[in-house]
Amino acid sequence: PAQVKHVVTIVMENHGFSQIDGHSPFLNALAHRCGLATNYRAVSHPSLPNYLALVSGSTQRLDGSDCSPGSGCESSGPSIFAQTPWRAYAESMPGACVDRNSGAYAPRHNPAVYFTAIAAQCQQQDLPLPRLLTDLQAGALAPYSFVTPNLCSDEHDCQISDGDRWLARWVPRIVRSPAYRDGTTVLFITYDEDDHVEGNRVYTVVVAPSVPPGTRAGTAFTHYSLLRTQEELLGLPLLGAAASAASMRTAFHLS
Repeated sequence: PAQVKHVVTIVMENHGFSQIDGHSPFLNALAHRCGLATNYRAVSHPSLPNYLALVSGSTQRLDGSDCSPGSGCESSGPSIFAQTPWRAYAESMPGACVDRNSGAYAPRHNPAVYFTAIAAQCQQQDLPLPRLLTDLQAGALAPYSFVTPNLCSDEHDCQISDGDRWLARWVPRIVRSPAYRDGTTVLFITYDEDDHVEGNRVYTVVVAPSVPPGTRAGTAFTHYSLLRTQEELLGLPLLGAAASAASMRTAFHLS
């Protein structure tokens, strides 16, 4: 495998593994062509603590809460956003680094707006989703990218089929980009949490040129495993619970 220079995270919403397995045609086909973690679990409920865990190795003591920025739930702790150049892309966000609900945009699904240590960067790096296409085409993908579909596209308010169609539009744009085609990009697609019926087991796909087609990994992974894997790939120190989580690198043949 080539040395990884870029990792991309896409987070979908509120469905357990069995709800997606066999019911999301594009994502299921992608898992068959690439890799699927069959024993991967979210770490909390509801959405927000899982998003924070994915980028910081901690729920920031917000288990059970979906509070909005400005209501006392910002974190002064470290995150991967402070470790490496980054960019976040949020669908339907009406401007840069918006910390309030707006139509189909929910800040609780956009973790960058919660970390005070990166507040000065947020206006330049946390951008509406169309900027992702521009960056992909220009070869300007940051080492770390976090992609937030809106409340319909992520299956929170709409159907699995709506989210699957969204992935069918956006994933090809990523894998056709120069950064992916030169073998230096890994894409992770996961769900923030289940709907309280599968022990938080969620469908998680790993997409990279080095992943043998049809890879299925039954190791017990979590959102902390995903963060650990991304930090290892980018040569970064391990944050919080990522330090003790199982790495996904060997299972999916990542460099």
